[in-house]
Amino acid sequence: MSKLWGGRFQKKTSQMVDDFHSSISFDCRLYRYDIEGSMAHAEMLGLTGIISPGEAGAIVEGLKEVLSDIESGLVEFSVEAEDIHMNVEQILTARIGTVAKKLHTARSRNDQVALDIRMFLRDEIDQTVQLLDGLSNTLLDMAEKHLDTVMPGYTHLQRAQPVTLAHHLMAYVQMFGRDRERLLDGRRRVNVMPLGAGALAGTTFPLDPGFVAQRLGFGGVAQNSLDAVSDRDFAVEFTAAASLIMVHLSRFCEEIILWSSSEFSFIELDDEFSTGSSMMPQKKNPDVAELIRGKAGRVFGDLTTLLTMLKGLPLAYNKDMQEDKEALFDALDTVKKCLDIFRSMLATVRVKKANMAGAARGGFTNATDLADYLVRKGVPFREAHEVVGKAVFYCVREGKSLDQLDLEEYRSFSPLVEGDVYEHISIHRCVEARKVLAGPSPESVTGAIERARRK
Repeated sequence: MSKLWGGRFQKKTSQMVDDFHSSISFDCRLYRYDIEGSMAHAEMLGLTGIISPGEAGAIVEGLKEVLSDIESGLVEFSVEAEDIHMNVEQILTARIGTVAKKLHTARSRNDQVALDIRMFLRDEIDQTVQLLDGLSNTLLDMAEKHLDTVMPGYTHLQRAQPVTLAHHLMAYVQMFGRDRERLLDGRRRVNVMPLGAGALAGTTFPLDPGFVAQRLGFGGVAQNSLDAVSDRDFAVEFTAAASLIMVHLSRFCEEIILWSSSEFSFIELDDEFSTGSSMMPQKKNPDVAELIRGKAGRVFGDLTTLLTMLKGLPLAYNKDMQEDKEALFDALDTVKKCLDIFRSMLATVRVKKANMAGAARGGFTNATDLADYLVRKGVPFREAHEVVGKAVFYCVREGKSLDQLDLEEYRSFSPLVEGDVYEHISIHRCVEARKVLAGPSPESVTGAIERARRK
């Protein structure tokens, strides 16, 4: 098979080079975007008179047939044709003849591939946003069911203050909401049409890039031909956003792994989303959560690949940039699969409310509320903090909790303590009293859920 660029060369390319050079094994997934971009380019060439309307029409109809045959599984791509762009063009030429050779007028594979990747990534971002929305809706549904499910909140993985499961879930709604915003903000920079930049310096033909941009749904046209073909910062930006999604998923998975352990026993994972042991019959392992946690590193690696690939490249296009696709594709595929299965796993979790509430009553999670009680009696907070610290030490020594101390014991620490102290340090009141905007009270969380649904 002759190379489309073979006029300059007197020898055939080594088979080793063909195999090493070829990207068709992975960029074949861009076929739809490549063909749609080529159809828009051909239409523009016809409208501007660069080729005749009849030639443009023949090319467009031929490309439609190629697209249909690829989707029907009737096309076998060639390694010798290097990439999806040259494969499509050679298939088209074999079908409609010499007129197909006019398609590449005023175009380079450099601006062509930049176009394909942007169109592809634009759609993939939309799909990722839909998955994030689905996960957020699942979290909101769960939060509504667990407004009164008290659990311990932690710092340093030590019980700190009582919250609710709803409040805990809503923290992740906020994180995934920011992930969504990052993707949509980055999509604006993806949605810029690079076709017309040529190899690096544009073209002398009277192109109408505005027509192509409108035809393909782009929000604008690239303003510099060198930049249009030589940067992939939009791919880096997506992969950075995907890395943060994986960070948030990984943190959540870590908690699910802990919560499903016998030591916590806050939740039980559904059998459909658990695995067993080939040796130990009793085991029920959180493998899905562990895999997602592990796959976070994979996406971080994809980000590092893209950053490293770009960091030393002089303008404009360099072959190193072929390495953008596998990393980008892997990050996309990984984050989408993880979002999808995580949502399904989470929706089937059984919450052990009694165990959560029991843990919230342990570990002196109401100690801060006792200090606040003394502050309301006129004790400066730092003094109240010390008083309660001594009371906690006494409880540890005596094997008691704060609500098990009698009034005489309390007054040995502060004469200001009265009988209403027990009401103030009850676990449910500790939660319900925190009605600040971002707080864990059922009232506050209900408002947060309503705002999140509107958003």
